[in-house]
Amino acid sequence: MSVLHDKKILLGISGSIAAYKTPLIVRLLVKAGATVQVVMTESAKTFVTPLTLSTVSNKEVLSSFINEDNENAVWNNHVELGLWADAILIAPASANTLSKMSQANADNLLIATYLSAKCPVFFAPAMDLDMHKHPANKSNIDKLIDNGNILIPATSGALASGLDGEGRMEEPEKIIAALESYFLEKSPFSGKKIVITAGPTYEPIDPVRFIGNHSSGKMGYALANYAAQMGANVTLVSGPTAGNKTHPNVDVLAVTTAKEMLKACTDLYTETDAVIMSAAVADFKPSNKATQKIKKQDGLETISITPTTDILAHLGSKKKHQVLIGFALESDNAIAHAEDKLIRKNLDAIVLNSLKDAGAGFGHDTNKITFLQRDKAPVEYPLKPKEEVAKDLLFHLKKIFDAQ
Repeated sequence: MSVLHDKKILLGISGSIAAYKTPLIVRLLVKAGATVQVVMTESAKTFVTPLTLSTVSNKEVLSSFINEDNENAVWNNHVELGLWADAILIAPASANTLSKMSQANADNLLIATYLSAKCPVFFAPAMDLDMHKHPANKSNIDKLIDNGNILIPATSGALASGLDGEGRMEEPEKIIAALESYFLEKSPFSGKKIVITAGPTYEPIDPVRFIGNHSSGKMGYALANYAAQMGANVTLVSGPTAGNKTHPNVDVLAVTTAKEMLKACTDLYTETDAVIMSAAVADFKPSNKATQKIKKQDGLETISITPTTDILAHLGSKKKHQVLIGFALESDNAIAHAEDKLIRKNLDAIVLNSLKDAGAGFGHDTNKITFLQRDKAPVEYPLKPKEEVAKDLLFHLKKIFDAQ
C-alpha cells in the first residue's frame, strides 16, 4: 500500500557496478504499484542486461534514440518520455552521467529525456571514493541540486575498488522510501482523513427480502480511489455493491443498513477532516422485520415503514472542523431543492445529479454533476466518466481545505 501506486516512474541507469541493484529497484517499484520504464546508457549494459530489466518491469528497455531492430526504424521520443513520467530516478548516477546532466550534454537518450522532463528528478550517485570527493564532481552535484533535482546521497561502505568509504549507491529499499516520502509530502491530501460513503443500503423486510435501490457505488468508489491516490487516509463506508475495485490505501468498512452506516460514520466523525456522503441511503425501513421468511401463500398486503435517520443531517448538526459534502439526486426544480438541502443540513457543499440527465446517476459509468456551495454560483460539468467526476469534486474539496 504505497503512495507510488499508479505512478509512472522512469528509471535511468548509467554505467556503474551499482547497476546490479537496479532489478531490485524495479521490482520494489512494481510491487508498490508503479509503472516503470527503464532507459539505460550503452555502458550500463556492461553491468546489467536489458533482458533482465524488461523481465522485471514488463516493458521494453530503451537505450538509443532509434530502435533499429527491424527495417522500419522507430524513433524513441525523448520528449514524450520526459512528459510521460511522474518522476525520473537516475540510479546509479555515475560521475560521467552527473557531468552530462549538469552540462546538458545530450549525447544519449537518457540525458535527452532528463532535459525534456517536467517532473521531479531524483539521482543516486555511485562511484569510487576519490571520484565522489573530487571538486569537479561535487560541483556537478551542487549544480544539479541548485537546478531543482533531488539528491539521494551516496553512503559509505565497501566499494568495487576494494576501498571503503563514501560513494556507494544507497540501498534500493531506501531509494524507494525517498520517493515515497517525497510524494507523500507533496500529495494534495497528505495527512487528511477523509470518509466517503458509497452504494445503497438494504433495509430488511424478512431474512430474504429488503427495501433498497439501484445504486452501484461506482461514484463513491471512484472518489475513494482518487482521494487515496492523492495521499489521503481514506475510509470507504460501503453498502452492498459488486464489481468495484479499491485503491490499496483505501480502508473499506462494509455495512448493509442505514443504521450500520450511521454508526460507522458517527464513530469516525470526530477524527475526520472531511466526509463525502455519496451513498444512496434508504429513506425508509420496515417498522418490523419478520424473523422468518414470509411465505407467499401467507400474503403480505401492506408493509408498515418508518423513516431512517438522516445521516447527512445528523452529521451536519454535529459539524465542527469537518468539511461535509452531500449528494442530491433530483428531478424537478433541481437547483432549488439542492440549495435547500445545502442550508437545511448544514453542509459545506452539495453535488447535484438530475434524473433527467441521460447517462448520469445510478448504474452508469458516467455522471453529470453540478457543484454547489453557499454564496457561490453553481459550477456545472458536462457528462464525464465517474473517475473524471471524482477529480472535479476533489478539486473543489482541495480549495475548501486551502481556504480554511
